[in-house]
Amino acid sequence: MSLPLDFRCHVVEKSPDGGFSGALAERAITDLPAGEVTVRVGWSSLNYKDALAATGHPGITRTFPHVPGIDAAGVVAESTASEFPVGTEVIATGHELGVERWGGWAEFIRVPAAWLVKRPAGLTLEEAMTIGTAGFTAAQSVLALIHAGVTPERGPILVTGATGGVGSLAVQILARLGYEVTAVSGKPDRADWLREIGAKAVLDREAFLAVPARPLLSANWAGGVDTVGGTVLATLLRGVQHRGCVAACGVVGGAELPLTVYPFILRGVTLAGIDSAWCPADRRAAIWNRLASDWKPPHLAAGKTVISLDQVTPAVEQILKGSHIGRTVIRM
Repeated sequence: MSLPLDFRCHVVEKSPDGGFSGALAERAITDLPAGEVTVRVGWSSLNYKDALAATGHPGITRTFPHVPGIDAAGVVAESTASEFPVGTEVIATGHELGVERWGGWAEFIRVPAAWLVKRPAGLTLEEAMTIGTAGFTAAQSVLALIHAGVTPERGPILVTGATGGVGSLAVQILARLGYEVTAVSGKPDRADWLREIGAKAVLDREAFLAVPARPLLSANWAGGVDTVGGTVLATLLRGVQHRGCVAACGVVGGAELPLTVYPFILRGVTLAGIDSAWCPADRRAAIWNRLASDWKPPHLAAGKTVISLDQVTPAVEQILKGSHIGRTVIRM
């Protein structure tokens, strides 16, 4: 498979006055960074982290011009790695992709071989990107609950930010595994949709937060998956049962955690932090194999939006305004 001289990508530029702008552009294939494997990208996706990168957030990337996209799936076009010969279908998520290195919002990426996973037989490339980092994070969160001994028999699991990518996929995976899921959302018009994808009950976010300012609340939840952070995470932790577990993977609601130590020292609650970018390679491959088989979200088409590379700017604006639902995948 020969490489073209140029390729299309969404490039974020920094202007002299310190502002940022992004647009579809062409770049030389020689502009790609070094790496053992060059991939012709078929699909990518939109994540909150991508939206921040697309608007020049200094906590995501500091080098411009930059191509966002922490997810990519496609076919190996050039390779010096024996484990990934030309023609192999692969998935790339996390690591420095779309952060310190040009990412998946492009027709081509070039990455170290260690960053790639072969596409499992139970997923298409499009399905892999519908899952993407969001579903991979959700699966890691569910795995943390299982490792902490939180079984379906223990009681309901609370999922916050449930209409988002991570939250909606966590709802689906948990429900598929037999857990009773309660979804928390600030979008009351999406309650029926959340029930359709597996939630047993839906709580309005404001009602969930309208609780007494006590160190501990009634122990309603066997565990939880929190995609929000801040006060939402603190409220969830105060209401978890003895020896329960909460997997935390989000910060959109704030990085501070207004909480006492009582949930931890009186109820033995576990707070499991989930980092997807640098998950070890063996665990990464094992999780992707699960997502392609017994953990495959049963409603992948629900809430999915497919866009082209020249439509990412309005999609970024939507996710930053908090009006984004489910998953947005990008077809190259």
